[in-house]
Amino acid sequence: MENIVPRWAVLRAEGQAEAFRYAVHREVEGTEAEALAAMLHCVDTFAEALAESGRRRQRRQVFRVSERSYFVRVHNRLSVEEAHFTLAELIADTHADGLPAGLTGPAWS
Repeated sequence: MENIVPRWAVLRAEGQAEAFRYAVHREVEGTEAEALAAMLHCVDTFAEALAESGRRRQRRQVFRVSERSYFVRVHNRLSVEEAHFTLAELIADTHADGLPAGLTGPAWS
């Protein structure tokens, strides 16, 4: 069997309550540790691009929801930016050799 490199997606959810939107923030190939490091980099740099020149970030809070999920809140002078990052492993793909095409059948029993 061919050695398959695991694929991961860093998912980012933004919004409030039931209005959260989920999107793939970044895709990563490699070990779980490498993918987790990439996600933590996304968490650590969240909202930096929104800071204007000379404006200091007032407060940054990072909450661990699980080993693969973090919630970030950045308090700026006039606003609060929030996002929920989750690391997801690709386990099925209809166009990838070596991965199951779907979540049914003997491979998922």
